[in-house]
Amino acid sequence: MMRSAPRPLLWLAALLAVYLCAPFLASIPQIGHADWASVDWRATWSAVGVSAASASVAALIILAGGVPLGYWLARSSSRWTALLGFVVQLPLALPPLTSGVLLLFLLGPYSWIGRVFGGMLTDSFAGIVLAETFVAAPFLIVAARSAFAAVDPVFDDVAATLGHHAGSRFFRVMLPVAWPAIRAGLALAWLRAFGEFGATVMVAYHPYSLPVYTYVVFGGQGLPAMMPLLLPTLAIALVCAALSIYSRGNRAGTLAKMDNGDEPPVIAATSATASAAPDLRLAVQLARHLGTFSLDIAWAPSTRRLAIIGPSGSGKSMALRLIAGLEPNEGGAVTLGGIDLDGQPPERRQIGYMPQDYGLFPHMTVAQQLAFPVDADTASAQYWLEHLGLAALVDRLPHQLSFGQRQRVALARALTRHNQLLLFDEPFAALDTPRRRRLQQSLRDLQREISAVTVIVTHDPDEAALLADEVLVIEHGRVLQSGPVEQVFEQPATMRVAELLGLHNVGQGVIKAPGLIEARGGFVLETADRSIPSGCEVMWRVSSHAIVPSPNGVHVGVIGAVGLRHGERYVSVNVGSVCLEFANEDDGRHESDRCQFAIDPAGVSVWRCRV
Repeated sequence: MMRSAPRPLLWLAALLAVYLCAPFLASIPQIGHADWASVDWRATWSAVGVSAASASVAALIILAGGVPLGYWLARSSSRWTALLGFVVQLPLALPPLTSGVLLLFLLGPYSWIGRVFGGMLTDSFAGIVLAETFVAAPFLIVAARSAFAAVDPVFDDVAATLGHHAGSRFFRVMLPVAWPAIRAGLALAWLRAFGEFGATVMVAYHPYSLPVYTYVVFGGQGLPAMMPLLLPTLAIALVCAALSIYSRGNRAGTLAKMDNGDEPPVIAATSATASAAPDLRLAVQLARHLGTFSLDIAWAPSTRRLAIIGPSGSGKSMALRLIAGLEPNEGGAVTLGGIDLDGQPPERRQIGYMPQDYGLFPHMTVAQQLAFPVDADTASAQYWLEHLGLAALVDRLPHQLSFGQRQRVALARALTRHNQLLLFDEPFAALDTPRRRRLQQSLRDLQREISAVTVIVTHDPDEAALLADEVLVIEHGRVLQSGPVEQVFEQPATMRVAELLGLHNVGQGVIKAPGLIEARGGFVLETADRSIPSGCEVMWRVSSHAIVPSPNGVHVGVIGAVGLRHGERYVSVNVGSVCLEFANEDDGRHESDRCQFAIDPAGVSVWRCRV
């Protein structure tokens, strides 16, 4: 339902709307005073033809050069490009007569260019085209620049990882996505060229274009004789307006009701796709500096299901982009199965890359998405359509799909290339918890079926534990810890790693005697592990099941919080500066209550501090 605008805004809008409509209404009574008998229809239609033809030629010239120029201005950040962008918009600010004078300096019969062409660039059809091109080009350039700037660069990145070179990415992805706005700019440029008078009359008084001929008739015969000449211009304006309205209505009519069925299909291993897994191992040495931030990572995992975890701004996504070749690796190496990928552009790395929003091209149907990769396997695409429950969606555009369906389409698109490396940049970040858990499990099942190396970037420890066999923990562009998931989660190297992994009942301390740990604030723990000698700095972890409330317990604390986690009731107890959590279904315990408990030494693990 449309919300009504505030009353002052409504009045301002109505005032301008009335002013814009009033000239058309005022012209209606004047139709009866038009001098129809004096109209030279042959000259009129000749002028209409000259204007339409010259505007069309100028529009084609503007389209051919304005789209690349707009793309360049949108993608470049240099000062020279900014200056060029300012200069090419100057014709918008200049009076048309001034533009005509400037063009005479360049193209007139006494200029060096004019002499080269024998004075044929003025008072000619070519002169009209040149004048209209100069005046109308900024309309398309500005529209193209804005359109390309609004296109998400991730589309170009994804197209590169699907094997397309720069030219193919521009014509098949960037230009189609930006085309609606460019088309509007082209229409404005054509209309501006068709109605151009000031520059045209200075550069090419002959042959008559429609605006120049209208001015000549007005000067010689007055307003009544000129009025019939307005009809062609008004007719063209009405046609353009009607086409614009039809285009908007047609686009709105294409919107289909979204199917929110996000239940992923069950994926079972099958010999049809699970080929013999080669001995693929990923090894990376990544270095990148951007302003004050620097990334410096070395990682050589020994398994194929990997995860990179860290807080926002830690460099996770940058690391993934460096592996994909989407950003330059400043002094490192990326190898996969002994093959050096670092010297290859992204289109030659044979990888699948899924950004956070999946990177589906908005102008392509599901079938077109799967056929887009350079070396897409038709049989494989059909298999994954059926296998991922997408067969009924092949004619849908991305905006007609639910989040879960988009994720599966992106997966299928990557899998049609038989990629050896799949990169996922927080693929479930935008989903609610139940839907995220279902799709995570679906991806885990898929990982068991394919032989590719998968790298998941996430800030969710549970997601990393589910989807990876090895994990890399980073912060501020540096490695905090790496290793098998079980090892990293069970024995975090530092308290910061434990915090990032969301671990509880973890702390630091010193071995005071074999089996005795003194933690912060004098809190003493007993452990069954007596292998670490006295005086060593250690980290420890207490299993929540090892904490047993008991009136005879040797530990006494104060309950800090009581809450639910995964449907179970957890109690947080503060013992000095140490906080311990344990599951407890006794709803008689409340915050600030005194709690006495015992800790089973067998449930206390201890290891030396690694850093």
